[in-house]
Amino acid sequence: MIALTIAGSDSGGGAGIQADLKTFSALGVYGASVITALTAQNTLGVQAIHDVPPDFVGAQCDSVFSDLAVAAVKIGMLARARVIDAVADALARHAAAIPVVLDPVMVATSGDRLVGDDAAAALRSTLMPRADLITPNLPEAAALLDEPVAKSEAEAEAQGRRLVGLGARAVLIKGGHAGGSESVDLLVTQAGIRRFSAPRAPTRNTHGTGCTLSAAVAAGLARGLALPEAVEAAKAYVSGAIAAADRLAIGAGHGPVHHFFAQWQ
Repeated sequence: MIALTIAGSDSGGGAGIQADLKTFSALGVYGASVITALTAQNTLGVQAIHDVPPDFVGAQCDSVFSDLAVAAVKIGMLARARVIDAVADALARHAAAIPVVLDPVMVATSGDRLVGDDAAAALRSTLMPRADLITPNLPEAAALLDEPVAKSEAEAEAQGRRLVGLGARAVLIKGGHAGGSESVDLLVTQAGIRRFSAPRAPTRNTHGTGCTLSAAVAAGLARGLALPEAVEAAKAYVSGAIAAADRLAIGAGHGPVHHFFAQWQ
């Protein structure tokens, strides 16, 4: 089973390509990668971003798809509209029947903005209708809709429905930015709503949580799980990784989740 991540590199190792590959490995799936951007990044923030040229992003996609039997694709940080177009073209060439999970990464855990102003419109028009699932957190859902951030579960559900109305096949609204003792994610489809809840862990080490969740869903789809079951398994995995995050001591800021909590004793 092979899953492909198309995303940016996190030099600190906690998010992006690095988090995705760790997640795939922890869940028993072979990981391949297409790098869309390089970041100078650590647990304290993002110091610099270097975009990969769109034609080279396309070349990486062609190289992977021409040789590897990719069973699922996870898409993360796409910082420029031309890169989004290159990825969309590659999916059209190679991945018409392969499930795609799109994590519309716009802002890092540290609060640093990761994408240009043109990227949100390109994500909405080009990639969102192609993805089998999009996984925005509350600020990202608001940005995609050009609306205020949802303040309640009912508002988050309504935004999920509006994103489905804009062409998304399914939307997982991640509630990690909300308050309360539970972290609630909402899977919104044309068929209805499914609610996934877990106790909120008292830790500041949550860097890469969104990347990890979307990669875990892609891993489940690569293993043949149906979408609701893949989301349920991914939620359980991420909750375990967050709960174990303080077993690591990485950096002076927001540290990563513990991707190998089940393997490292």
